[in-house]
Amino acid sequence: MTRDESLALVREFVKNEGLVRHMLSVEAAMRFYAEKYGEDAEGWGELGLLHDFDWEIHPTLEGHPQKGAAILRGRGVSEDIIQDILSHADHTGVPRDTLRRKAISACDEVTGLITAVALVRPSRSLYDLEASSVKKKWKDKAFAAGTDRNEMERAAQEFGVELWEHVGNVILAMRKIAPELDLVGTTR
Repeated sequence: MTRDESLALVREFVKNEGLVRHMLSVEAAMRFYAEKYGEDAEGWGELGLLHDFDWEIHPTLEGHPQKGAAILRGRGVSEDIIQDILSHADHTGVPRDTLRRKAISACDEVTGLITAVALVRPSRSLYDLEASSVKKKWKDKAFAAGTDRNEMERAAQEFGVELWEHVGNVILAMRKIAPELDLVGTTR
């Protein structure tokens, strides 16, 4: 599946632009790590872009991402990508036994926290955001309370990247698409 086809599938099933931006963020982070590790950036990007495509139609643990897998199979998405998508959810039982599966887990949750921190900054921008700013907000458990910090720590550890280095890497990845994320702000 091409990137345009993947994005069209996302747009078919996702109407919430915040969720679309989340998937674009995870795609950017996955591409960053694919390049860093000499892996297939297209495949890693496709995984990041599609991983939550079914969240609006299956917003429960009973449905997401398992029911979405059937839709993806019908659309010709490779079984490798589908299994990797299934692995990003603990409740599916699909093991995170590859670097790519560990990466999707590590990149998923952290993008939400990074976005939340960028949005409360005076600049509302990724361009002047550093990992240290995210670290300051990390301590405030009421801030971005919907993000699971324990999950982020565990996923980064499983992926083998120190948490704050990982946050910095994901910020760099997201900066590349800041206009698409509406996080250019006032710094440029």
